[in-house]
Amino acid sequence: MSNIHPSSVVQKGAEIDKNVEIGPFCVIGPNVKISEGTVIQSNVVIDGDTLIGKNNVVFHHTCLGSAPQDLSYKNEPTKLIIGDNNIFREYISVNRGSLKQEGKTQIGNNNLIMAYSHLGHDVTIHNNVRIVNSCNLAGHVTIEDNAIISGATNIGQFIRIGKGAFIGGHSGIDKDVPCYCTALGNRVKLKGVNIIGLRRMGYEKKDISEAVDYYRMMESSSLSPRSFSENEEMMKDYQSNPIVKEISNFILNSKVGIPAFWS
Repeated sequence: MSNIHPSSVVQKGAEIDKNVEIGPFCVIGPNVKISEGTVIQSNVVIDGDTLIGKNNVVFHHTCLGSAPQDLSYKNEPTKLIIGDNNIFREYISVNRGSLKQEGKTQIGNNNLIMAYSHLGHDVTIHNNVRIVNSCNLAGHVTIEDNAIISGATNIGQFIRIGKGAFIGGHSGIDKDVPCYCTALGNRVKLKGVNIIGLRRMGYEKKDISEAVDYYRMMESSSLSPRSFSENEEMMKDYQSNPIVKEISNFILNSKVGIPAFWS
């Protein structure tokens, strides 16, 4: 194909759409499928059972679909699934899944993953997520829609970052961060409600104000966040608020707990 540089190696069995561009010195494995409009720049390695959707851009020296960095992995047939319109900047590494979960690492649509970041095995990235430079995601991490992870942040195994959350730079995350909240620090602590993010997502001013009030009441309460969110008396004024409903449901469903409040 004329849009594949002659110095690149595309192994037999790979399925490459005719409208895919592959630059120089790339290696594409035999079980890779790449859909139309995707651009692979130079010195990129794509390995394993990897499916890449439409209109993605993969910058120089990125490695997608490599084996999990897990000593229990014994070359089982696991996957990396990437959606549409994602940008992978320079020196990104994304491992495919392991049999410890569902056997797949999955990245949704319209995500920006900046340079020198690592996404471990069985990671799930939803849609419209921003992961800034030099972030490291351990295995089994989930990042939900519209979350922003600032630079040089490290996220431990099995952690969940909720929808619309904002994580400050240089954070070390060992607890689930509820949706629409801001958090930072090593170890991470909750700092407040992501008001700017909520405005960008189109929520009404009244709902945002109520969500801020709910957060402040929960922060000042003698009850734990879980007990506060379970308490009918405490929650009675927020029953119709969609933001509060999502935050409280996140807290109640967290398996590893949420961070302490910033003091």
